[in-house]
Amino acid sequence: MSNEVSTIFNRIAPVYDQLNDQLSLGLHRIWKEMTVKWSEAKPGDMGLDLCCGSGDLSFRLARHVGMTGQVYGVDFSANLLNTAQQRCQNYYPQPPITWLEADVLNLPFDNNYFDAATMGYGLRNVKDIPRSLQEIHRVLKPGAKAAILDFHRPSNEQLRSVQQWYLDSFVVPIATNLGLKEEYAYISPSLERFPIGQEQINLALEVGFLHATHYPIANGMMGVLVVIR
Repeated sequence: MSNEVSTIFNRIAPVYDQLNDQLSLGLHRIWKEMTVKWSEAKPGDMGLDLCCGSGDLSFRLARHVGMTGQVYGVDFSANLLNTAQQRCQNYYPQPPITWLEADVLNLPFDNNYFDAATMGYGLRNVKDIPRSLQEIHRVLKPGAKAAILDFHRPSNEQLRSVQQWYLDSFVVPIATNLGLKEEYAYISPSLERFPIGQEQINLALEVGFLHATHYPIANGMMGVLVVIR
């Protein structure tokens, strides 16, 4: 990821969770739970949460793998990782999560290491999407699944207009009130560059995944790419 994107997420860190709740009307919790279920993480598994941010998916993944499993929460933003570690102190017993500052394009893990992986709102921001998918493929065990949640551009023109209105009239003003206009204004242009569902499937198959499916959610304004190693 670029230094510019890194700076954005470091600045967002203090209000990241509050903003996610406000901007999605709390629905992001349901989408994240669906994502973890699609990863098929089970008790005793070794789980990986990439672009973990303040840890929402990591905590959910930890619940699925249980105390006999292990989760690695990986992010490039030191500030967001600090937020995740602070949130972790509120849990008892402590969930089996190791927080790690690392680059998702060059993961510090052996081949065939993880039983399940998740990524929430990260793939759209990486500099090299095929390379990121390639790294996920490399670190997963054969037969393991990864579930990748992100914004999505609906194919329906009216829904696309609704999404643009939502970003312009709702997301950016709320972020502006918190002094983060620039940080959230980037979502719209990043969506224009982001491959839509079928393109994501094609990219996943090209890097070697056995199977890939893209599930549109929230009227196609969000989507979850599910891949099988």
